[in-house]
Amino acid sequence: RMAENAERLGQLFRAEMQKLVDGNPWIKLVRGQGLLNAVVIESRTAADGSPKTALEFSLMLAQNGLLAKPTHGDIIRFAPPLVITEEQMMECVNIIALTVRQFA
Repeated sequence: RMAENAERLGQLFRAEMQKLVDGNPWIKLVRGQGLLNAVVIESRTAADGSPKTALEFSLMLAQNGLLAKPTHGDIIRFAPPLVITEEQMMECVNIIALTVRQFA
């Protein structure tokens, strides 16, 4: 039962993240299996000279209420608990979408 929930919500998460990939050229890829997922971004420098990396994105996510792990400078890993609900997953998706708008 938990595995079914993980697979269903993982598919939901990847579908929602794919919308962000399609709408933002600096978000290159979403990948994963079950609830273990990652988003690959294009590391870049903002007009003001500040870095735009997975670390900075993850720090903004944390300020907005969602913890994620940055790796390799351009990858953000998401690993929610197996007992996450669809409502909680959509709350996470909304935080990520908000952060994408702030980070752009």
